[in-house]
Amino acid sequence: MRLSAPVYHLKRKARLLSRQQKIPLHAALDRVAAGEGFAGWSLLVSKTSSAVPIGELYSRLSPGDLVLIGARRGHGKTLMSLRLAVEAMKAGNRGVFFTLEDTEKVVLDRFPVIGADYAEFADLFEFDNSDAISADYIVERLAGAPRGTLAVVDFLQLLDQKREKPELMIQVRALKAFARARGVIVVFVSQIDRSYDPALKPVPDLSDVRLPNPLDLKLFDKMVFLNNVWLNSRPLADELPYLSRDCPMRAGRAARKNPGGSIDIRRKPARARGRSPRPDPRCPRCRRRSARCPAKCRARRGLRR
Repeated sequence: MRLSAPVYHLKRKARLLSRQQKIPLHAALDRVAAGEGFAGWSLLVSKTSSAVPIGELYSRLSPGDLVLIGARRGHGKTLMSLRLAVEAMKAGNRGVFFTLEDTEKVVLDRFPVIGADYAEFADLFEFDNSDAISADYIVERLAGAPRGTLAVVDFLQLLDQKREKPELMIQVRALKAFARARGVIVVFVSQIDRSYDPALKPVPDLSDVRLPNPLDLKLFDKMVFLNNVWLNSRPLADELPYLSRDCPMRAGRAARKNPGGSIDIRRKPARARGRSPRPDPRCPRCRRRSARCPAKCRARRGLRR
């Protein structure tokens, strides 16, 4: 079902509705979802954010395309780019993986993760993690690549990290011209800016691409954005339970369960526990116990001899 507006626009509409009619946000979200033909907001999000089959996604790519895949760290952008390379190799084309971050073992270990057998594509797959990776380097390596080759660049923001390399805009333009001339598909893995808030929009978009240096994003022919809020089939709060104040785990004998049910391993002071603290028997001046304090010092404290 096609929505009347992007999801983040609908969520903004729900926030305004919540403020105007003074109703809870979840009720406003459900009203907006009902207007779009869904029983509830959760159903709307699940239907609209369902994953597109990788085969269908690859079929939309054309020789000469520049593709950008953007997602936050750990949300599957590298796996998505590797899946596209596998789809290209299934079609008999070459797949080349340029990376400035990962080792060959790390990349090859990802083949079983995406349900692929590296041995099946060993003759078509090429890995390159040279420190010299740049637009000129990629053009030189792919000079004899046949039409339909899919090259992955991991990742976009590292291409001009070294000062001796050309600006990012110049490199992307050079790769675009080369891709169109040779019929090569170039897929860039891209970071997403930390300002992206999944509470405002479930999936990042063009405005969320991290750009430490100027770059015209119109150079890309197609873009794919991912947002996976689940890690290892579990929410982040379950993956790292010690980050939650309501963690059901006890932290040893030092843990104290308060009436609210949360765990607090910090020991409260005596006043908070309902008892008055013991007076310090030491002299505040010489820090000796009162029985050993010199007479002059005891007199200054106003103590009896």
